[in-house]
Amino acid sequence: MTVIGGVAVTALVLTACDSVSGIPVDDPAPVRTEAISTPSAAVPTTQAPTTVALPPPPEDAPPVGAVPGLPDAAVAVRRWAADLQTATSTELQAKCWNMAPANVTGMYQSKQTILTALAQPGTVSADTITWKSRATTVTVERDLIHTGYACPRVFPAGTEIGYNDADARHTVRRYLARFVGEPLDAADKEGDYPLVCKAAAATWDPQDTGSPTRAPLANNPGRLTGVTEFDGQEISSDQLGAEYITVDVPVTDSTGTTKTRTFTLAQGPDGYCIGDISP
Repeated sequence: MTVIGGVAVTALVLTACDSVSGIPVDDPAPVRTEAISTPSAAVPTTQAPTTVALPPPPEDAPPVGAVPGLPDAAVAVRRWAADLQTATSTELQAKCWNMAPANVTGMYQSKQTILTALAQPGTVSADTITWKSRATTVTVERDLIHTGYACPRVFPAGTEIGYNDADARHTVRRYLARFVGEPLDAADKEGDYPLVCKAAAATWDPQDTGSPTRAPLANNPGRLTGVTEFDGQEISSDQLGAEYITVDVPVTDSTGTTKTRTFTLAQGPDGYCIGDISP
């Protein structure tokens, strides 16, 4: 899958920095804490995702087409659709904290167009659920349905569906926010919203050596042990081949020393995952 450019206002650039490209930062640089151990929220887990019990969508929520075999899908998206009608862009960014804020703003501009697509019957694949109209394609990662509230991604009809560099930077931002004990949302835990690449198979090859290995971070989650804060305004990214991207972030440890660490991420059908962090 390739990264999409020019979709939903957010364009892919080979070198990007949130503070330059105008991407809002919804996690201000955390205050320094004394914790130096790896928080459990940052450690990969094999536990089953948490099942969330939420009240039913409002009776006047917009209709969402049923998905064969997945009745919970329409319900989870319908809760979001109810908010789409009344919430401000800032409020939607807060509710859809697992998405890059600029993508929320860009993708959710044409509300009625989105709702028209959602009213159509949904289709399901191994990784995503999709609703389509003549003008718009709306997708949700299948793994998000269990959360009970699913924020979709929106694309003009006929364009290739994918992820952009803002998604990669936001993945790292969320990982670091968890690590320093200040997740963007209390629900943002690895078991429910995985950010670390799985090490089950030897598929990691960001340098295109032809000899893939297992993603290093999954078996060494303590790479950032001692880090107590990071600069959320200075996160930048560079494309690394077709399927990988690097993200640089200044981080500070408990001694007050600041160092830029490089995160390497792989792109997959359900977004970016972090496979390695530089020493």
